[in-house]
Amino acid sequence: MSIRWFGDSDQPPGICEVPLETFTSALDRLASHSDQLAVVGISKGAEAALLLAARDTRIRSVAAFSPTPVVWANVGPGLDGAVRPCRSSWTAGGQSLPFVPYDDTWQPTDAAAPSYRGLYENSLTAFADQVAAATIPVENIEGRVLVTGGGDDQVWPSDTFATQIAQRRATHGRDTALVTDPTAGHRVTLPGEPLHLQSGMTMTRGGNQDADTTMGQRVWPLLLDLLHLTATPA
Repeated sequence: MSIRWFGDSDQPPGICEVPLETFTSALDRLASHSDQLAVVGISKGAEAALLLAARDTRIRSVAAFSPTPVVWANVGPGLDGAVRPCRSSWTAGGQSLPFVPYDDTWQPTDAAAPSYRGLYENSLTAFADQVAAATIPVENIEGRVLVTGGGDDQVWPSDTFATQIAQRRATHGRDTALVTDPTAGHRVTLPGEPLHLQSGMTMTRGGNQDADTTMGQRVWPLLLDLLHLTATPA
């Protein structure tokens, strides 16, 4: 099931205080058909996937592509149309989840196609006292976990983030499948997907066609195994 979780008529225009219950209702529907629930997310979707899996024991598998180990402030406006002040990207039970704000002193070097990697790195330092509370408890995920990250990711440092997630789980005796590539960018290209698939805001995402495709080929068999699938792309 693929659902729309922001930008609809009754949803926040941006990723701002999005209720995790938006996903839970979809999982409830799937649970009526199977007890083998899986969530797959990319970027902010990976942030949501990890949060859900850490809270819902029905989720047996999670694939988080270019994830983050912490909850971040909003990207875009909330229901009130405002972008600032910073608010959490997510809520649960009507309460905002703790988050890491953005360092508003940071400025991109290329305003036309900005790279935001520096923003996220600076923000973790500027608001270091809020990182612990905002950290996603990935050690609570009982199911199987796959995380990926590109070393040339220019959106945020997903290679570092994915490694931190795997390390946190390892300290709690949890195994994690980790795939990184020093030249890949933010968007892994899986076999069968169109090349140069882009969506969302205009920004620099890093990587290149060869690196992103090669990484996708490495990830593909792990993803199929995670989801107990054997199909090959057309």
